[in-house]
Amino acid sequence: MRSRSLFALLAFQALHALPLGSQDRLRSMPGYAQYAANAPRMASLIKSGAIAPQWAADGKSFEFVRDGKRFQWSVATKQVTEVGAPAAGANGGRRVGGPARGRQFTEAWAADSSKKAFYRDRNLWIVNRDGSAERQLTTDGSEAGRIKYGTASWVYGEELDQITAMWWSPSGAQLAFYRFDERPVRDYVLQMDQTTVAGAAMTEAYPKAGTENPIVDLFVHDLATGRTIRIDARDGRPLTDDVVGHYVYGISWSPDGSELLLRRTNRRQNVMEFAACAPTTGACRVIVREAWPASWTENSPPIRWLADGKRFIWESERSGFKNYYLYHIDGTLLTALTQHQAEVAGIVHVDEQAGQLWYYARTGDNYLKLQLHRVGLNGRGDRRLTDSTLTHTAFVSPTGTHVVDVAQAHDVAPVTRVLDANGRAVGAPVAESDVSAFTAAGFRAPERFTYLAADGTTPLFGMLHKPSNFDPSKRYPVLFSVYGGPATNGAREVFGPPLPLVEFGFLIVTLDVRSAAFRGKRALDAIYEKLGVVEIDDFAAASKHLAATYPFVDGTRVGIFGTSYGGYASAMALLRHPDAFAAASASSAVTSWHHYDTIYTERYMYTPQVNADAYRGGSAMEYAANLKGRLLIYYGTADDNVHPNNSMQLIQALQRAGKSFEVQVGPDQGHTSVNQQRMMEFFVDALVVDRTAAVGTTSGR
Repeated sequence: MRSRSLFALLAFQALHALPLGSQDRLRSMPGYAQYAANAPRMASLIKSGAIAPQWAADGKSFEFVRDGKRFQWSVATKQVTEVGAPAAGANGGRRVGGPARGRQFTEAWAADSSKKAFYRDRNLWIVNRDGSAERQLTTDGSEAGRIKYGTASWVYGEELDQITAMWWSPSGAQLAFYRFDERPVRDYVLQMDQTTVAGAAMTEAYPKAGTENPIVDLFVHDLATGRTIRIDARDGRPLTDDVVGHYVYGISWSPDGSELLLRRTNRRQNVMEFAACAPTTGACRVIVREAWPASWTENSPPIRWLADGKRFIWESERSGFKNYYLYHIDGTLLTALTQHQAEVAGIVHVDEQAGQLWYYARTGDNYLKLQLHRVGLNGRGDRRLTDSTLTHTAFVSPTGTHVVDVAQAHDVAPVTRVLDANGRAVGAPVAESDVSAFTAAGFRAPERFTYLAADGTTPLFGMLHKPSNFDPSKRYPVLFSVYGGPATNGAREVFGPPLPLVEFGFLIVTLDVRSAAFRGKRALDAIYEKLGVVEIDDFAAASKHLAATYPFVDGTRVGIFGTSYGGYASAMALLRHPDAFAAASASSAVTSWHHYDTIYTERYMYTPQVNADAYRGGSAMEYAANLKGRLLIYYGTADDNVHPNNSMQLIQALQRAGKSFEVQVGPDQGHTSVNQQRMMEFFVDALVVDRTAAVGTTSGR
């Protein structure tokens, strides 16, 4: 389960227009005809003013594609001219292939492509490009011995983004690689291919919260000498929970190839070190150390090397907010580049000749609005260059003299302008949005609202999506589309259509809770050792706020749905707050943090041995007797991430409590969501057709 940008978008991905070959009952249910007529055309009625420019190398012009045509904007003329048809592949491509989730590539090529390393039968091999001189570097890897080289344990792929386990030095003279000893780890056995006659079993060394982790080691093989050196990633200390080096990941070579770089943390993950190791001796030295005793540290902060290969820009939360720092590889902090009481959010451009860094920061009039800043590489002269009332996507010219700025907000359609280096507009807008057809059809962009979190003091944002035939004199059922995991967001300052499922006659809510990103580390610490409590209470607070604030919200007909962490949040919201939610669809849900992996779970909850009450409070089974509304549970039988026993235990607890609920199973499906048509059947039936599921007996609450 990744608490990164991939999952920040899950709630939105889940709501794309449904295929019109609907679930059999859905066609005859209220709202389907309107949905079928409107959802497919909703997005196409917006002609966006957002472009994706490509600057010329000399910075004198850029090109972009719009309406199937290719245009050029010239610095000299400050005009847009059509220059022909889009070039083949102008819209870019998507990398296909690659390892499956939690897995690693099975081969790695040297930079000059003269040879490759590859994984075979749990050992590591090298071979020349022409297939000659194949040789085996390791020999003790075996399934029986539970040792493997050149690959990683599943949890490293899933939670630490290790998609390879072999790293060539820039010269190709040395090869670094992982060794994993999985003997301490208990296996999880998953029944696969259940739709076949015989089926099969998949066995995975899957460390669950509070259990033993695999023992990780790192080696470097020198091709010229034939020597293999073990990297002393734990500085001579054994593998314990406290040692910084319990987890070792983020492997790369220094730009000049003289040292192997890595990140390492203790098991609690509140200390992280960026270290450099000598490939000839294995000795390691600390370059940067980050510690946040109150909870956890960012495990993979971004790094940007400067041209000399010695200095780098480092992102850190040490001040309580993400800021940039300039370091030397010898460990010297050269300067703090930024000192915001807000989050930086990505490097846009580095102009070393001019000594300037261009970057995003969340310094707009709310934390969702990205702003473009420029600061000297000496940390001086920081300046915001963009309008704080909008969010911005910026494309800086190679010369640093101009910026293509795409500006928008939740209620302002995108417009693209060219700015000079000081943020002043140059010429007329390059592209503007046309939403006339969109508004003429009755559609409207989602509205932003503010509510107080369950603590009564923290203001948070949500988005309210309305159907095209919205009538404020009527009362509507509501669906919350949620994820809710640490450092993810449901509110957005981006203009666009409402989510298509509103056309079934629902209001749809996407929102931030106290687990949301972008508000600073201290704010995010509110959820530490409280997963399943703080963020769930905020969902309930938002539901009650909407019912009390808007006469058109029917607070007795509120549903909630999501997948993965969103499935967990949905089940917990219904079970812990039956006064706020009347129905929930929970797909591929964790139901107890005992069931999930060490790295993700313990980062936010530490171990159940130390934090037993929090694990109990975050378990859906503890609240099974509270079920009053309608619940739909979905799981895939081949889910190797959130295992089926999560759903099985909740099903068992509900049965023992004598509760009625529904289950959908995805035969041979992995970490997936319930069929969206089936989900809408469920919600229309629960919140529109069957009013007996509604909480309360009078209007409001």
